[in-house]
Amino acid sequence: MAKNYSSSKPIYMQIAEQVFKQVVRGELKQGDKLPSVREMAIQTGVNPNTIQRTYSEMERMGIVETRRGQGTFLAENNQIILDLKEKMKNEATEEYVNQLKELGLTQAEMLEGLEAFLKKGNPE
Repeated sequence: MAKNYSSSKPIYMQIAEQVFKQVVRGELKQGDKLPSVREMAIQTGVNPNTIQRTYSEMERMGIVETRRGQGTFLAENNQIILDLKEKMKNEATEEYVNQLKELGLTQAEMLEGLEAFLKKGNPE
């Protein structure tokens, strides 16, 4: 179940982003327990130290909280989830727009293309 990780970004951040996507999609809910460091290391195919760093970074960001002797849980703070969703949406939009700018498209062409794509009813 190991994943191929990009060399452009630290692995611990790529794993955190995977968790963030699960949260934004609603697959993980507030208060849900995350797998133990060891379990997550096996699932992702990385060293447990990498997972520990992932969990520490997510805790620093306020996304998770560690309960001594119980494990790591998603924070029960709806605003953090909403902020995370907004941040990820903005990052994806920026990446999309920058790619289209590289192709030389105008803002009008970008909007036209997006509207046409959405009207086609493409699966999400």
